[in-house]
Amino acid sequence: MNGYLIPAETQRVTTTVSNSRFIATATRADTVEDARAILASIRQEMPDASHHVYAFRVGFGSSVTEGMSDDGEPSGTSGPPVLAVLRGSAIGDVIVVVTRYFGGTKLGTGGLVRAYSEAARTVLQALKTERKIERATVGIETPYTYYQSIRRLVDQHEGTISDEEFAADVTLVVSFPSDQVETFASAVINLTAGNVEPIVLSD
Repeated sequence: MNGYLIPAETQRVTTTVSNSRFIATATRADTVEDARAILASIRQEMPDASHHVYAFRVGFGSSVTEGMSDDGEPSGTSGPPVLAVLRGSAIGDVIVVVTRYFGGTKLGTGGLVRAYSEAARTVLQALKTERKIERATVGIETPYTYYQSIRRLVDQHEGTISDEEFAADVTLVVSFPSDQVETFASAVINLTAGNVEPIVLSD
């Protein structure tokens, strides 16, 4: 299916391990700047916490930007496990921040990995998601003869017209789900015997 899952809300879940509290927050981050702003907001909300470990994935699949931090925990015990859980979740445009309040008992490296992984898994299991559909903008210049038929093709291929200009010809600017563009273009070329050829303006 076209697109990928993204957070539909902000979710927060608290787990406790050997008296340490792990407060995991998961929410949407469309850009790296968003992820940094969310982290800063959580740091401000809970300034007395021992650590604010985080991992984020902006985008999905082959075009994804990742980031993470152990935030003072022993290297590799917290940020990488949270990122590993994110990678296995099939969710994009997401940040998970695990805020730890130290409870007085050291967990050791294995214990930390387990605790942070479990906190990340628990919050992602509770997180509601929705599907983000990748879209492309297409321009069409057509004689009036074909206008109504092309409008019908736009509807059939889940297109949304954002602009129409009526001059010597009709110019349309249409947004489509990315996986509909190729079949729409083929349908228009077939309909008009090659006289009208849609042009992808952005994707």
